[in-house]
Amino acid sequence: MFCDGDFWHGRDLEERLARLARGHNAPYWLAKIRRDVERDRRHDDRLRERGWIVLRFWEGDVRTHADHAAVKVRRAVRRRRRRRPVIP
Repeated sequence: MFCDGDFWHGRDLEERLARLARGHNAPYWLAKIRRDVERDRRHDDRLRERGWIVLRFWEGDVRTHADHAAVKVRRAVRRRRRRRPVIP
């Protein structure tokens, strides 16, 4: 489970990039956020290839509705337990 910062990990990416393009040091920030988003995607792919369930939540959503994130985590754990055979 990851709780991604809204700014650093590109929540509402296109809107965020458009705002950053108008700001101070735009080339740096545009590249930074794009790299962060791409890195997150690569990590997700690698984890899934290794059998992990990847859950990502936005910081703002967790702050306002942590209970929703908890429900999703609980569901994912239950689904995973049902799929795995118990080996004595």
